[in-house]
Amino acid sequence: MTTLPATALAEIAQQLTTGGRGILAADESITTMSSRLEQEGVRASASARRDYRELLLTADGLSTWISGIILCDETFGQDLADGRAFPIAARELGVLPGIKVDAGTTALPGHDGALITEGLDGLAVRLASYADRGAAFAKWRAVFDVRTVTPYSAAANGHALARYAALCQQHAIVPIVEPEVLCTGDHDLAASATATRLALSAVFTALVDAGVDLTGIVLKPNFVTPGLDAGDVAPADIAAATYAVLRESVPDEVAGIAFLSGGHPTARVCAFLRELSAIDERPWPVTFSFGRALVSAALHTWGGTTSEVPAAQHVLLQNCRNASAAAEYAA
Repeated sequence: MTTLPATALAEIAQQLTTGGRGILAADESITTMSSRLEQEGVRASASARRDYRELLLTADGLSTWISGIILCDETFGQDLADGRAFPIAARELGVLPGIKVDAGTTALPGHDGALITEGLDGLAVRLASYADRGAAFAKWRAVFDVRTVTPYSAAANGHALARYAALCQQHAIVPIVEPEVLCTGDHDLAASATATRLALSAVFTALVDAGVDLTGIVLKPNFVTPGLDAGDVAPADIAAATYAVLRESVPDEVAGIAFLSGGHPTARVCAFLRELSAIDERPWPVTFSFGRALVSAALHTWGGTTSEVPAAQHVLLQNCRNASAAAEYAA
């Protein structure tokens, strides 16, 4: 097992979340990525998924705005067209390679639709392999719904996240801890705040109990927002509500916070981040770890056509530039 001192893990976590750069989430499962390709008229295959992820990673100047890229297991094991393995190419291009290690969600028995994330079985062996192949960080996503989250479901997911995070640090990998409260539905801002507070409190209780070094993790939370089917709230109010929950629930020593986009439109989620970044008294750096908000337009532009790769990369880089500008106060 490879080990790193706590200071080295903290340095990697800081590298991921500071300097105005953020993390590109390109870790969709084979099923999800195949569906998105087919929606754009691209026949789904391992090579098509690889070509799309290669388009993202090799965009000229990506590292100006992106510090790390999260890959799924399939992509992590693939090679670019020039023969370089994805994690090796990422490092050569100035982007830290990361890996999604959870196995998705399943129903939590007896809890009315609440979910639990699986993937702990065999995780230590998989992490050792990812570390040997160059992974700098990993990601595990827990999912909460405002309508079904309970103290028990929050604690169960917090326990899984803590076990994952502790194993990552044992294998010299920085864990991204992602407790996502979904924004689907018509709930109001207060309901989102209550659910997010419950989830974060349970997660950090479990992380501390497990002995996880908080200076060597990255938190990937949702913004506190009303449901997508509810009325809009001003970005400044979103930022204030989000900061209030984070300040109450997240210890100061956490290395950094990289927000997920959660299905919000790109411009709007960047506005949330811009307002939150402007809060001077926050103790942690804040940035972005967006997926669809950065890549959806690029995927549509590419559409599986080689000649459209430069145009697709241009769209991607513009979205990355905009997200980085939103985090500029956090630099």
